[in-house]
Amino acid sequence: MKINFRLLVLLLVLTGGLTGCKNSKSDYKNTSRATGWKINDGEGSFQYNTNFKEQQTAPGLVFIEGGTFTMGKVQDDVMHDWNNSPTQQHVQSFYMDETEVTNLMYLEYLDWLKRVFPPGTPMYENVYAGALPDTMVWRNRLGNNEVMTNNYLRHPAYANYPVVGVNWVQAVQFSEWRTDRVNEMYLEQEGYIADGTKNTAAAGDMSGIFSTGTYLMNPSAVYGGQIDSVQGKRKKAEDSTNVYAKLTSGVILPGYRLPTEAEWEYAAIAIVGKREYNNIRGRKKYPWDGEYTRSTKKSARGDQLANFKQGRGDYGGIAGWSDDGADITAEVKSYPPNDFGLYDMAGNVAEWVADVYRPIVDDEANDFNYYRGNIYTKTAINDDGSVTVLDPDQVVYDTLPNGKIIAKNLPGEVVKVPISEEDAYLRPNFSRSDNRNYRDGDFSSSRYFDRFYQDDAVTNDTRNMYNSPQHSIETDEEGNMILEYDKSNRRTTLIGDDVRVYKGGSWRDRAYWLDPAQRRYLPQYMATDYIGFRCAMSRVGSKSKYKRKRPRG
Repeated sequence: MKINFRLLVLLLVLTGGLTGCKNSKSDYKNTSRATGWKINDGEGSFQYNTNFKEQQTAPGLVFIEGGTFTMGKVQDDVMHDWNNSPTQQHVQSFYMDETEVTNLMYLEYLDWLKRVFPPGTPMYENVYAGALPDTMVWRNRLGNNEVMTNNYLRHPAYANYPVVGVNWVQAVQFSEWRTDRVNEMYLEQEGYIADGTKNTAAAGDMSGIFSTGTYLMNPSAVYGGQIDSVQGKRKKAEDSTNVYAKLTSGVILPGYRLPTEAEWEYAAIAIVGKREYNNIRGRKKYPWDGEYTRSTKKSARGDQLANFKQGRGDYGGIAGWSDDGADITAEVKSYPPNDFGLYDMAGNVAEWVADVYRPIVDDEANDFNYYRGNIYTKTAINDDGSVTVLDPDQVVYDTLPNGKIIAKNLPGEVVKVPISEEDAYLRPNFSRSDNRNYRDGDFSSSRYFDRFYQDDAVTNDTRNMYNSPQHSIETDEEGNMILEYDKSNRRTTLIGDDVRVYKGGSWRDRAYWLDPAQRRYLPQYMATDYIGFRCAMSRVGSKSKYKRKRPRG
């Protein structure tokens, strides 16, 4: 048999070239473009999750693709608040709870606290009590509402109804707890900690708890220093040292939190449903299309699209043919979702958002991810350079202005302290830790009727633009609380740095408040029977979750 030598050489060259190209392509993402070194190349090499694709959607959340919208755009201002002047804002992509946080979800939180921090232990007695919703918000001097006071939070009939009686501080703490529980679950699933560890810790069988911040900064302190005893499948073969997940592992999710006002309003109005290419077709007054609160679809024509108060003494319509199917709150998902897939963004309960309230949105200072309420902190460091973590027998409590005691920091959490002047020195983007009254209420932006008026009784604090009452609480020698109301007659407003925005209408509100651009406020330590909340989560990575499909032709 004759062999064509030239053809054989050519085939060998081509085969080798193709093989080389294949290997080069497969190794490309695992080779550093900075040094040429291999990434994830055994013990001692730089470790990084080069297979990461995108952030997974955490439990309960819906993806909200960010974009530009006109914040504060309302069609009516019958209250003459003048607090929603239209401003053009851009919101980054994020995630938001599909529904409001329900009684069942909150009861899981309370159950965990009660098991991990037994109220019978003197050191922990206020951990559980401080998280309890105020069920007495249902009471009315001239109303027979004790059935809700006694049953609404815990009875299975209300399991999937939105939780109420939760103040802003409690909503924030629920979000932080939820972050830790979800990240703890994902670490189990990925083999960083042993299966069932979260249940063992929740049962109180370990001397500490899991905290996301502690795990990332000082993992050896997690579970009260017992983390090595609950190693997962990823432990090293040559010894018993645990392999800890890091941010570079791509497993740890950003924290659950309250949405900002801009995020909430953007998600509620859902103008994405009226988008045509990069234009908006028409205006939207409510989270749904149309100018009315009733459905125009043939299958549900005339049905109300939200749970709200139709008129004086009319919370649910005539018996036998209810206008909205509810007299108080309604079970979540009782009404159609908006174009983002979010339920009850109008009606049912109003919702806490993260922002400190001010009558204006300062778009001249910022028009990207707008948020008022930043208090910048840093991790406390011990003298030996280690991260400060609360011991298993330490709890930091805080007393709210209404006398309610809440756990500010739980055992095993990283201690945070405000940034110092040195940290902010010569920074162009911020100069202090507390930025809640930046450009709106501090000395440099306040207007006085007579700035140079001399009166010892009239201080800068009493002449500031936002001069709200300052109630105080003192404790006598026997440990009894003494509530001191602010009786000053020089107070000019109820707006202060502890007053938070809440958005959306509720079962107690008329249709006027269903407009997502409407805004109201309440002190962060107060709770009502018509305000609940839902959580959000920042998105890391790309703006869009799906590739664009360009039209043909």
